[in-house]
Amino acid sequence: MNLIQRQWARAERYIAEGQLPAARAALETLLREAPGQVQARLLLSSVLLGQGRLREACAQLLAAAEALPGDAETICTVAHCLLRVGETVAARACLEHPEIARTRSGPTLARLAHVRQALGEHEASLALMDRAAAHGFDNPDFRYFRSLQLQFNGRVREAEEELEACLRLGPTFGRASLTLARMRKQTAEHNHLDYIAAQLQRVEPGSEDHAAFEFARFKELDDLGRHDEAWLALARGNALMYARQQHDPEHERALFDGIAARCTPAFLRATAARMEGPTPIFIVGLPRTGTTLLERILGNHSQVASAGELPDFPRQLRWATDCHGGSLIDFGVIERARDADYAELGRRYLAQTQWRAQGRRFYVDKLPPNYMLAGFIHRALPQAPILHMTRAPMDVCFSNWKALFGDAYAYSYDLDALAAHYGHYRRLMRHWHDAMPGALLDVSYAELVQDPEAVARKVLEFCGLPYEDGCVEVTRNRGPVATLSSAQVREPIHTRSLGEWRRYERRLAPLRKGLGNWAA
Repeated sequence: MNLIQRQWARAERYIAEGQLPAARAALETLLREAPGQVQARLLLSSVLLGQGRLREACAQLLAAAEALPGDAETICTVAHCLLRVGETVAARACLEHPEIARTRSGPTLARLAHVRQALGEHEASLALMDRAAAHGFDNPDFRYFRSLQLQFNGRVREAEEELEACLRLGPTFGRASLTLARMRKQTAEHNHLDYIAAQLQRVEPGSEDHAAFEFARFKELDDLGRHDEAWLALARGNALMYARQQHDPEHERALFDGIAARCTPAFLRATAARMEGPTPIFIVGLPRTGTTLLERILGNHSQVASAGELPDFPRQLRWATDCHGGSLIDFGVIERARDADYAELGRRYLAQTQWRAQGRRFYVDKLPPNYMLAGFIHRALPQAPILHMTRAPMDVCFSNWKALFGDAYAYSYDLDALAAHYGHYRRLMRHWHDAMPGALLDVSYAELVQDPEAVARKVLEFCGLPYEDGCVEVTRNRGPVATLSSAQVREPIHTRSLGEWRRYERRLAPLRKGLGNWAA
């Protein structure tokens, strides 16, 4: 066994034993002997992340990207790992490797499509999926994700056909059933209630698919006006999802308090240098407040590009604080944020995102939970407009309650937790307005759908842009949409969602009580 093999075997053994410093030393010895060993750099980056050394892990992944082999599967792995740590530009560059155009492996092409999807490049993602299908790749998961790409790209009829095919291959695929239910309003003559009932007898109890079938049943019964039955299905689905989470309301409250305590007015007054090049426009707010609709309106402007929901700022904030983690923010980031270099944070964010402007002066970064980071955004990028979408408390809470977000928003599956979260959100937004007056513009969803042009004019003025005729004609915006609202925002602007919670008013009494004065 040569030196490289010995050090690799030692590293694997040390990792299995939880001895990360020893594993790191073994891999560093290996790389001194063979610096082009991409697999060793990938493993070392994983070890470094396990030690909380995010910046060093990024350096190893960037070195791996400089030594890519002629193997599409490895290239895909490097790109995926780069994305996870916020090295967006390097990940994208990996996908330009000539081997990607040559590969005929269906599973690899499908994995590459997921990387393109994570980058928000939905046309390219769909093209890779089509290549995978042409090479014979097929399973329920693949059909489901291809249906999403078809929907994101506005090909709704084909998306429905793909979902039907997915369900033929994997009948207890609850997420596909829910997506199919959301495609259109169901009728007494055309619905899937019998199918859903049959699958609920077969699906694994307590699984996410089980919950998804209940959410699908709610959507279809709600469409048919069978509200008592619909509510029971929704309550079951939420209970199943909440039982799968590890939500800690007290931890959440402390986290929000910690953000506000760190971001004092004095802390936020120290700003970074003026930015050069295209300017990001941040859209923030609770999920289901109309952020996608506002993005589509801005995206109609000749000087604005829609970039979608970007994880880049929270990832660069973690780089600036050298604090690895999977959540948007945690106590480690809050503690280290005191000493972060915000000029560098701003530069890194811009370096990873400005390509998305596509030659325009502005680009929209629409990640709703970035409202938690508004102070850090303002300090790092003081010239960037921050638009905060607001919506009536009961409307937005009910819209969250009837959505299935997977593991993204654990609070949304319990009415008490939902009410508490809404209170934390409102208090934090009040703090941002008090601590950095004029940095954010509140945009009312109700006002936007009732008088789109007037609100669009106000928003564009805040961003330093002239109003252009046709901005509010969202149906002319043909760009991809990758959110739960992907079907809705292809319709003309409407007011149907205002007050829709009232058909469940009696059932939602505990939520209204929990919201207290916020619901007034």
